[in-house]
Amino acid sequence: MENLVAQGTPGVIARADLGRRSWQGSAGVAELDRNRPRVPAEHFRIGSVTKTFTAVTVLKLEAEGRLSLQDSVEAWLPGTLDDTGYDARRISIRQLLNHTSGVFDILQDRGFVDRYRGPAFLEHRYDSWTPESLVGIATAHPPLFAPGAGWSYSSTNYLLAGMIIEAATGESYADAVRTRVLRPLRLHGTVVPGFSPTLPKPHALAYSRLFVDAPDADIYDATEFNPSLAGAAGEIISTTRDLNRFFRALFAGRILPVPQQRELLTGVDTGRGYHYGLGVRTYRLPCGTRWGHDGDILGSVTRTVSTADGRHVLSVNTNDNWHDDDLMTEVFTAEFCR
Repeated sequence: MENLVAQGTPGVIARADLGRRSWQGSAGVAELDRNRPRVPAEHFRIGSVTKTFTAVTVLKLEAEGRLSLQDSVEAWLPGTLDDTGYDARRISIRQLLNHTSGVFDILQDRGFVDRYRGPAFLEHRYDSWTPESLVGIATAHPPLFAPGAGWSYSSTNYLLAGMIIEAATGESYADAVRTRVLRPLRLHGTVVPGFSPTLPKPHALAYSRLFVDAPDADIYDATEFNPSLAGAAGEIISTTRDLNRFFRALFAGRILPVPQQRELLTGVDTGRGYHYGLGVRTYRLPCGTRWGHDGDILGSVTRTVSTADGRHVLSVNTNDNWHDDDLMTEVFTAEFCR
């Protein structure tokens, strides 16, 4: 963690749980100007770790008999992909969750990203988005491949999954996640913020170069923004304690019935050195394979990695999104492979 700070990350927090033992630590600062240290109890945006919460909610709905992973997008969202070059009848919910749908990633649309690039962020940070509008931008691009014919990470898949959750429950995405995941596990520090741009206290400031890929790029305070730009693919706020509690219960088999747990961990080869299940992925460490997910959103990078049985889990957050990923991997290697 101190190595991350030494190479330019403002601050890092982490929590490890192993059996009944816990460790918490921090390095660096929560605010560059005030030299305030980070503390393990902070709230932070978890970015794409949200996808795990979304996938688990969908799997809970399957266990309730409300939907099937085999169902098509068209069955739940009729007309959503009409006139876009996509055949929603051939895209299944499972293919959304494991990124084999071929649906274009909203984060690869230059016009969308340019709204948040550099100083443009200051003008658009409070813009509101509906998942339908984001899906519309993404699917103006042609499919990357036929459903099931390849693998490509796409946040658009999870925007569609969030819309299906709402269609299947008659509830908002936030209420469905709270009812099925947050309340049963008593994840009191975890928030589905919707359109709210603020973070609960305590929290660090979030620093970002805002999609400007240059070592001397200006650094912005990106703490506040409307998280509807990420929706069910990346909007959730949490803590290291809650993330560890969630992933420990998930991999220990205490959230999903056996059939859905099997689906969760049935990974497809991404061709990038890891397998992706339904909202979870593998990590290759020198001492073996671990499971978890990572998230990268404006000014915040989060990773949670766990043993397959959930007994040993580590969550780490940095309040930047420009650090060397290899240094983050070294944090997990130090914890799991020492």
